[in-house]
Amino acid sequence: MLMYISQVSGHRYATLAVEKALKVLDKNARILNINIFHHTSPISEKIVNFLYMAVIKKMPWLWDYMYDNLKVKKKIDILKKIVHRINYPKLKRLFEKFMPEVIVCSQAYPCGLVADYKKYFKTNFKLVAVLTDFVPHAYWIYDTVDYYIAPSEEIKEKLVKKGVREEKIKVFGIPISPKFSVRYDKYHLRKTLGFKEDIFTVLIMGGGQGLGPLDKIIEYLDRLDLELQIILVTGINKKLFGKINKKIFSFKQKIKLLGFTGNIEKLMAMADLIITKPGGITTAEALSQGLPMLIINPLPGQEMNNMRYLIRNGVALEVKKIEDIGKAIKEFFCDRGKLKTMSEKARAISHPNSSLEIAEFILSNT
Repeated sequence: MLMYISQVSGHRYATLAVEKALKVLDKNARILNINIFHHTSPISEKIVNFLYMAVIKKMPWLWDYMYDNLKVKKKIDILKKIVHRINYPKLKRLFEKFMPEVIVCSQAYPCGLVADYKKYFKTNFKLVAVLTDFVPHAYWIYDTVDYYIAPSEEIKEKLVKKGVREEKIKVFGIPISPKFSVRYDKYHLRKTLGFKEDIFTVLIMGGGQGLGPLDKIIEYLDRLDLELQIILVTGINKKLFGKINKKIFSFKQKIKLLGFTGNIEKLMAMADLIITKPGGITTAEALSQGLPMLIINPLPGQEMNNMRYLIRNGVALEVKKIEDIGKAIKEFFCDRGKLKTMSEKARAISHPNSSLEIAEFILSNT
């Protein structure tokens, strides 16, 4: 059984990646991939999602304060246990119907819910916590979690410092679709999109929700005295897509505008550089394609920590203002060796086969 709580998010894509890998390795595997928040508390789900989006957009400082804050966690723990107890009857019926041998959680909330359930009912199924960011936070840590899937050795060490036994931690990477393990010919892909083979190609993304000043970024890039090819992915942000689509023919640069798409691996493979927010899944996918990153407007908390990890490993640069993007791109134009070095470092810390390795591990524990 695979669990997440955010419908349009990297966390859900992580469970889908593991699900696909499980089906590749065992066609007869019984798999249930479920939004457990929607199953147990559909009304609460809408309220929590609304509040989360409101906080990160209008009061990011509040999210920064709450994220991985042990004082806040202690205050929340009492309320959380009450909420968990309320959800136990629905959870019990679900488990009795499906009879899971292994439960895999890609978010901390379902992990905590199932961990407390395991302790309360003394169940014997395995619980696997799959981290989808490059820094672990305190809300993941429970004694009844059997295994942690860590993105890197560095994160493994941090989990150990937070009290997780070393033998519980497996370093397989953040789960991404098996499609990202394929090596593509970037020049062939450019031709299929109607792009020139030898022009510097930039991919711009704001996650599945199309967050960030993507319209301002593309307007700025269009004014640069460089010849670029630009792919802009707006995700489910239909308002942004419509806004840019109305004036796309006025841009002098070659631009391909896309909404929600299932071919991100090919878009990343044909790009020289990605401008993005540092979500765990997006950045893990970019690493698998050896794609250097320019990071702008990271959310406080997990995205800020992801960015620090990527910069520390030499695969990303932060741009604090939109105007800094042009300076960075011009540097890459003048020094293609720098871009190549970043690409090589990205591949060196990537885990393109992560979902298959995780699936193999899960099957070996059933």
